[in-house]
Amino acid sequence: MSDPQPRLPESADRDSYRREGLIEPTPGHTATHEGSGRVEMTFLPAERTARVPPGVTVFDAASWNGIAIDSTCGGHGTCKKCKVQILSGTVPVGRLDVRAFTPDELRQGWRLACLAQATVDLRISVPPLATRPKAATVGVGRQVILRPAVQKRYVELSEPSLADQRPDLARLLDALEDLELTADLHVLRRLPQVLRASDFAVTAVIVDDILIDVEPGDTTDRQFAIAFDLGTTTAVATLLDLTTGTPAAVQSRLNKQQPFGGDVITRISATMMDPAALDRLTAAAHETLAELAEEVCAEASVDPDEVYEVAVAGNATMTALALGIDPEPLGVAPFVLSSAMPPVVPARELGLQLHPGARAVLFPALGAYVGGDIVAGILATGMDRDKRLRLFIDVGTNCELVLADGDRIVATAAPAGPAFEGGAIRCGMRAADGAIEVVKLGADVELGVIGDIAPSGLCGSGLVDAVAELVRIGLVDASGRFVADAVAQTVAPALADRLTYLGEERIFVLHRDGSEHGVYLSQRDIRELQFAKAAIATGWSLLLEELGVGPGDVQQVLLAGSFGTYLSPAAAVRIGLVPKLPILRIVSAGNVAGEGAKMALLSQRERAGAQALLEEVRYVELSDRADFNDKFVDQLAFPQ
Repeated sequence: MSDPQPRLPESADRDSYRREGLIEPTPGHTATHEGSGRVEMTFLPAERTARVPPGVTVFDAASWNGIAIDSTCGGHGTCKKCKVQILSGTVPVGRLDVRAFTPDELRQGWRLACLAQATVDLRISVPPLATRPKAATVGVGRQVILRPAVQKRYVELSEPSLADQRPDLARLLDALEDLELTADLHVLRRLPQVLRASDFAVTAVIVDDILIDVEPGDTTDRQFAIAFDLGTTTAVATLLDLTTGTPAAVQSRLNKQQPFGGDVITRISATMMDPAALDRLTAAAHETLAELAEEVCAEASVDPDEVYEVAVAGNATMTALALGIDPEPLGVAPFVLSSAMPPVVPARELGLQLHPGARAVLFPALGAYVGGDIVAGILATGMDRDKRLRLFIDVGTNCELVLADGDRIVATAAPAGPAFEGGAIRCGMRAADGAIEVVKLGADVELGVIGDIAPSGLCGSGLVDAVAELVRIGLVDASGRFVADAVAQTVAPALADRLTYLGEERIFVLHRDGSEHGVYLSQRDIRELQFAKAAIATGWSLLLEELGVGPGDVQQVLLAGSFGTYLSPAAAVRIGLVPKLPILRIVSAGNVAGEGAKMALLSQRERAGAQALLEEVRYVELSDRADFNDKFVDQLAFPQ
């Protein structure tokens, strides 16, 4: 039976820790709350106050009241990222707090928010969240013929008379005789006044076959649309000038759903455990899209009323949550979509305050785990039209893979886990300022850090780099274990002293910052990366089998998404994340989901091409493959 008390340093005085409230109360003692049956939490620096029942965690109270606290595990105590400081009031220390903080930090009030239950009134300092993670905002795309669904027509109409009493709408539609249009109610409400105020010289605003507005004068040079890549971690918005087909502004931010967990499974689980969570997740998605829309419009000095259409590329879960659709069937076998082809909806259904008649187009999905973002990526990269054998990999918590040879396209998804997002990594963090993203090992350790500041953690690309370098110089063997000290002294004497222990676990110190260990890579971290890369490698190896080809036949590998953009191709090859190919065959494709969304807004032909992919791509389900586990085990080792 485990010790019910936290593991404190040997020199710790347990009685003094208990008197200071630094360890859990003794058995039989329950912290109580005096008063009204509610506790009050004040969150700084926002100065926002929440009143909740006693026993509610700080993390939940913050999430319910719109305070973002970093987390990748969804509040289950496993990622140890939801660190807050209790400024007044008492929260006893739990077992995981002792593992996350030093004794001095515990005395200063630092706690894990997901485990800190409030039984008295608290004042809490919440560290600033990295709401602007490093993200790929552009990617590989193709030139398209500019033919958007949005078009404007300037017309000069004859005025009504007793001899010509045609209704206003009929008068306008007669001038647009090459189009068969229906009109929104918004148009009918505006039409009489606009026509007469502008002497019947107006611009008709049309989306597909719907007349959504009539504007005074000639406004044909002002028509915009927004392409969204709604990622699980990061969302990107690109404002497009539809008259030229060029981007007018780009912004990215952290998806506001992150307090519910760092991956789609934890967010689906949240809706299964709490019926109210679906509405909160949908609202968070809408807030994310709305804030991005506001930012890109402000950056380009565009009135939101001039934005007439949006396109959203997201995975199946993000799409369902944005539309307010219960995602539970996506998370349990047999993993069923509510619809492979989401309907075109008014943009206001996504919380967007744009033109009243603005439409939102959402990309179709190939399966529960190969969603609209991947369809957009296939569209952008031309996987369906290139005769070369090409492998597309979108690396993330859920890794999507597509293999095509110009005639056949197969796709699948592999459960890579949160390692590439910094989750489940001891010193892991998202790709924000202070994250190590590049590691070079030689006579010393050379680090590339986002923001060019002192390192504070390790992001996904840094993790892959670090492990690849340790494998290269021989400090990590093919099985993924750190070598013995004697071997380390032989193969890398200049770095051998960085191999040490944290408790009973071997670690490699990447950055010494004056603390006991600084930023380090642990043996468990390497195991997490092995599991992630083995899942991905198993996925692409099975797709190669489906087409009857070998790894050496692949002529190009496209690494997509924000992580793929910053991942070193050489490191990816060295750890076996991608087939062993010449480096020049491995290309960082960038934000191809966003590029596909832009193409759908710029070209009706490309939009139709995205829909056609539903018939062209064959989805391969890995979970029912009898040989998956054997192949997964085969892929765990690092190539030699």
